[in-house]
Amino acid sequence: MSAVAALAVFVVAFFFIATEKANKVKVVLIAAGAMTVLGFTPGAEVFFSEHEGIDWNVIFLLLGMMIIVGIIKQTGLFDFLAIWAAKRSRGRPYRLMVMLMIITAVASPFLDNVTTIMLVAPVTVVVCDRLRIAAQPYLIAEVLASNIGGAATLIGDPPNIIIGSRAGLSFNDFLVHMAPIVVVTFIVFVLLTRVLFRKALRHAPEHMDEVMALQERRAITDPRLLARCLAVLALVVAGFALHSVIHVEPSIVALVGAGVMILVTRTEVSDVLHEVEWPTLVFFVGLFVMVSGLVHTGVIENIGEWAVDTVGDDYFMAATGLLFGSAVLGAFFDNIPYVATMAPIVEGVVAQAPDPATGEALWWAFALGADFGGNGTAVAASANVVAIGIAARTGHPISFWQFTRYGIVITALTTVMAWVYVALRYFM
Repeated sequence: MSAVAALAVFVVAFFFIATEKANKVKVVLIAAGAMTVLGFTPGAEVFFSEHEGIDWNVIFLLLGMMIIVGIIKQTGLFDFLAIWAAKRSRGRPYRLMVMLMIITAVASPFLDNVTTIMLVAPVTVVVCDRLRIAAQPYLIAEVLASNIGGAATLIGDPPNIIIGSRAGLSFNDFLVHMAPIVVVTFIVFVLLTRVLFRKALRHAPEHMDEVMALQERRAITDPRLLARCLAVLALVVAGFALHSVIHVEPSIVALVGAGVMILVTRTEVSDVLHEVEWPTLVFFVGLFVMVSGLVHTGVIENIGEWAVDTVGDDYFMAATGLLFGSAVLGAFFDNIPYVATMAPIVEGVVAQAPDPATGEALWWAFALGADFGGNGTAVAASANVVAIGIAARTGHPISFWQFTRYGIVITALTTVMAWVYVALRYFM
């Protein structure tokens, strides 16, 4: 009964988030409180448990990067990049969108998709404001690109870090097995965006002359401050790339980087904290508590075990179930806690595989489904929530369904392409 009740609380909360009948932060806080009061969460363990609680690595990674981005914004770098991108694209919407998507997709495998969105989204908003066009289609396209591109490496998408740790898979393993299908799906996605966003891709030549007349170098208000910021940012990026070598979590790297940047730039702490997207962080905390109720009461585990029992000894069917099941469930339950919950179940299935190659194929199917499922809804991945928060703060609000109607199409397409890839590479 507790599992049914916990699922009911989650479904009701998700309904209000999806329909936007109430503020999403209020909804998750009320739902999280209900889960806790009714005893569906592990109590105080929700603050400490790695598998049944709040993922503080995600929360503090976001906090650290929000502080870093807030300080960099003071240098005028985002205005510089916005003017440069607008002039390079000559104001042509599709060319601009492709440029921004490529930048996002190339950066995501190495910075992780959340960090990339936090750096690219402010630039996008500025360039769209300069050209006086709606920023929403560009932000949505960037998020979709980041979730696809981030799937290519161990550090590109948070679920990959969990899977790599559980399965003993290296950075190079992800490059060899995940990067090929990521490249193919991204190319198809770029071509498809011309159709998906055709109504929004309208050229506004009357504003282009204004942009072409701008001098991007003048946007840099403090070159010395920018140099110090970029030096710290380079160290943070290096820390992200080497986290598996130095054994320091990305969240710690981000927090230390934020502290160092505050020191070297002599920025007022009160000014920096004003730039933090506090509603986004609170939303994540509430969402993690909600999902912990589903984990603690066995809802997600029961779904996973049912799927395993259904496929039996047919490992291609098992890979298919993991791929499509992860894409669907990850789209609704946030793919980070979903992967953390399902990883032990997948490990048990892999242990029964007839050979290591088959077992590894199951891990890749699981990873592809979880990563590509992150595009399914507006709350399916951390990057989605962060981008929507930035959009709302800058006066370009993105509704749940505005994002989801594009995300569902891309998730369906990329998941089918991933299934064909898994079938051809590992089972035929």
